[in-house]
Amino acid sequence: MTEPRYIALMARYNAWMNAKVIEAAGKLPAEALTADRGAFFRSILGTLNHLMVADLLWLRRFRTHPAGYTTLDPVMDLALPSRLDEALYPDLASLAADRRVVDTAITRWAASVRACDMNHVLAYINSAGVACARRFGDLTVQFFNHQTHHRGQATTLLTQAGQDVGVTDLAALIPDEAP
Repeated sequence: MTEPRYIALMARYNAWMNAKVIEAAGKLPAEALTADRGAFFRSILGTLNHLMVADLLWLRRFRTHPAGYTTLDPVMDLALPSRLDEALYPDLASLAADRRVVDTAITRWAASVRACDMNHVLAYINSAGVACARRFGDLTVQFFNHQTHHRGQATTLLTQAGQDVGVTDLAALIPDEAP
């Protein structure tokens, strides 16, 4: 079973890594951020936009959970994407501002998730318009896995553009504990 502790750890990791990626991207000129690099979402900015689009879609779905998760209300005020490849943000500055809002909401949401929330079957419509009903705990794993997957692509593109993001391992955030 997915535990709230996992969700909180992944929320911290998400915010930490997004800040590192945005910082590295901010060292590049706008042309380098929008250059087609042959990636699935073409550019660095396209990849970062996709991460935001997916996060916005998933968090809106999570807001419908019977637990309420009012900590996600700030996300509800942001643009509703219509496509997975939508470029909601034309530049890094506007993306970075909303990224901070979303990451703060994710961190607060993660702190509010309870173990009893995990087995709820969440009904939603996916981006292809198909009705789905899946266990909430499993969807939280998908949520964080998706972020890690595409951030890995973004860090590769940044490295190719000459920017080192630095340490990306989750283990960097896991505290040592006495045996």
